[in-house]
Amino acid sequence: MKLLITGILGFVGSNLAKQILLDYPGFKVFGIDNFSRKGCFYNVQNLLSLGISFSHGDLRTQSDLEILPKADWVIDCAANPSVLAGLDGDSSSRQLMEHNLLGTINLLEYCKRNKAGLILLSTSRVYSASLLSDLPVMSSGNRFELRDCNIAGLSCRGISEDFSTSAPISLYGASKLASEALILEYGECFDFPVWINRCGVLAGAGQFGKADQGIFSYWVHSFREKKPLKYIGFNGTGHQVRDTLHPKDLVSLLSKQIMKPNLDAPKITNVGGGIENSMSLKELSNWCEDRFGPNNVIASEDKRPMDAPWIVMDNTTAQYKWDWHVSSKIEQILDEIGYYAEKNPHWLGITH
Repeated sequence: MKLLITGILGFVGSNLAKQILLDYPGFKVFGIDNFSRKGCFYNVQNLLSLGISFSHGDLRTQSDLEILPKADWVIDCAANPSVLAGLDGDSSSRQLMEHNLLGTINLLEYCKRNKAGLILLSTSRVYSASLLSDLPVMSSGNRFELRDCNIAGLSCRGISEDFSTSAPISLYGASKLASEALILEYGECFDFPVWINRCGVLAGAGQFGKADQGIFSYWVHSFREKKPLKYIGFNGTGHQVRDTLHPKDLVSLLSKQIMKPNLDAPKITNVGGGIENSMSLKELSNWCEDRFGPNNVIASEDKRPMDAPWIVMDNTTAQYKWDWHVSSKIEQILDEIGYYAEKNPHWLGITH
């Protein structure tokens, strides 16, 4: 089995590549990356030592894909993944769409030529930002809880695949939702298998997180390095909740989608840590303070565009259709990040 992983030098792509080879040493894994993500050079030697090859290329450039070897399956991890992407410059919106949407088109043409299957790692941010921001929540302890679960696509387990994807969903969300539609159409028209996995927050050691993407890693490293932090919005309480998942936990699902596909399963599946693997920023601060000692966290009345008080992915479909379960508990993920932060005390200051 030959697997092409796009964005292979990123946090998610590199973790998937390593875990796939650990679980399936007979697989041939190779990849492509444009080396644009901060910290990607730290993954080069690890992948090379495992016999994983990769090309320096850009999905926006079709010729970079045409020279790649033929793969049986493609796992697409390449994206500009921030919900605030495209909002900070005259050309940033076009750059976002070219990265996420034009890249998908070129990748689909690669799959069409080679009859390769495609798995897209999509996002919870395809769901309606306006509906998410208006979710009925109440403060309970140090976090928000849902006051009303009787909303289409919502339950006490989280947001399901039936939740609305109506605009606005952010430029990032729109680019991924458009990619999903194209992938489904190409798979149908040109008869190659496709699966779409909508991921919640992915986290683990070695991630260069930011406030708007990779929040768990960003918060732990910032706390460890005594960088000032802010609870933005929601009255500065830090009660906003997210769930998290370690990338290596995706491998058991991906392997089934590749080798033992359930043809009765829907093409689109939510994949996240679920309510058991969820935490608020305030709870995360408490964990960090127990681990690293106190730090300055400011309550801010500022508001962030497209923010939501509560995003937890309901992974029931993945459980019942794919017999998939979360293995890495949130405490284990945080311990892994915390240990890495202690071993790399100046992680946030790295510029390349």
